[in-house]
Amino acid sequence: MLFPQFLNISFEHVDLLLNFAISNKTKRTKNRILTIKKNMKKKTTKLFLVAVICMLAQSLTSLADDRMIPVSQLPSTVKTFVTKNFSGKTIAYASKDVELMGTKYEVMLNDGAKIEFDKKGNWDNVDCETYTVPAALVPASITKYVKANFPSTKIVKIDKERHGYDIELSNDIELKFNKNGALIGMDD
Repeated sequence: MLFPQFLNISFEHVDLLLNFAISNKTKRTKNRILTIKKNMKKKTTKLFLVAVICMLAQSLTSLADDRMIPVSQLPSTVKTFVTKNFSGKTIAYASKDVELMGTKYEVMLNDGAKIEFDKKGNWDNVDCETYTVPAALVPASITKYVKANFPSTKIVKIDKERHGYDIELSNDIELKFNKNGALIGMDD
C-alpha cells in the first residue's frame, strides 16, 4: 500500500474496522470509517495524478533534442548574420535544439562569442563576453543612454525579450529597456 507509512493505516484496516462497525451497528463509528476511507481514496487518486503528470513532464522534456551540427546545416539567415556582423570571425561550434515550440540554433565563434537564434533564424541573444556587441545590433536610443550614463563601459551582451532588451555592460551592470529604448530596470 502507498499510504500505511503516511497515515499508519491501510485500506484493509479500514475495511476490517468498517465490517466491525457494521456488525456492531454503531452508526457514528461507521460514518467516521467511511469518511477515512473516502479521504484515503482521494489522496491515492491525487498522488496517482501527480505521478502521471511528473512522468508526462519528463517525457516532454526528453523530446527536446540539443545536438551539435555542421555549420553547413545552419539556416542561411544564421550564416549571413555572422558574416555581416562578425567579419573576420568564424563559427567554431553550432548546435540545433529541437523543442516543442520549434527549432533553435546556437553558435559559438572562434573568439568565444555566443549567439542564439530563434526558430526563424533571427538572433535572440548575443554574448561577446569581452568585447563590444556590434553597434548594428543595439538600438540607437540604448547606445545613446549607455554612452551618456556609463561612458567608460561597453555593451558586451544583448538579449531580446518580450519587454524589449536586456543589456549587460562590461562592468557587469545589467540594464533593461522597453521596446522603445527607454530604461525600465537595472541590476548590478
